[in-house]
Amino acid sequence: MKKTMLLFAAVMGMMLSVQAQQNPTLIIHNADIITLDDAQPQAQAIAIANDRIIAVGNNADILRLKTTNTKVISANGRTIIPGLYDSHLHVIRAGRFYNTELRWDGVKSLKRALQMLKEQAERTPKGQWVRVVGGWNEYQFEEKRLPTLEEINAATGNTPAFILYLYAHAYLNKAGIEALHIDEQTPNPAGGLIQKNAEGQPTGLLVAEPNAYILYSTLAKLPELTPAEKVIPPSAL
Repeated sequence: MKKTMLLFAAVMGMMLSVQAQQNPTLIIHNADIITLDDAQPQAQAIAIANDRIIAVGNNADILRLKTTNTKVISANGRTIIPGLYDSHLHVIRAGRFYNTELRWDGVKSLKRALQMLKEQAERTPKGQWVRVVGGWNEYQFEEKRLPTLEEINAATGNTPAFILYLYAHAYLNKAGIEALHIDEQTPNPAGGLIQKNAEGQPTGLLVAEPNAYILYSTLAKLPELTPAEKVIPPSAL
């Protein structure tokens, strides 16, 4: 066991020696570093050379790599994690419409989702819409099914509502159909379908056939919030 520990120490020493030759441009120490490396899940310090990590370890070992040109920062015990990348964000829309969007992420039952829809409709100012813009699917619900247009209409009443399901289709309630002046004469846009019943009246289902233009072009028609309506109250933070 002692020989194994000595060998490990020697290998680590060699690694640090090689890394030291790269002359770190930045060292961050006194940190709680989450490495995501099973062999060394946490560390105290990190050495970086020209935007590349060259060593991770305890404070003493990493600080030994410092040169006169190394910038040294103490994290004062703060946590450092690997960078997180999200390749698909809607930060502009989220910021503009935060106060009108209802999120169903993680909601476990359709019954609860519809109750949330009802609550959102009741607090939505006149002239504005309820919007559920993605982030959910039927498999998260205990019922393992999608909402019906009848259920959506019952929950939202006279408040216009737009509910997007993946890139496949969207639901407009009756108030939404009226607000957008969609009727039996409204033609299908290229690549999309406005579902109509046997009498030729729009049901409220918008279908991507085959692209999502109909879904996002409809969403783009919904009214903008006023500057005052965009302000998030401190109680919501």
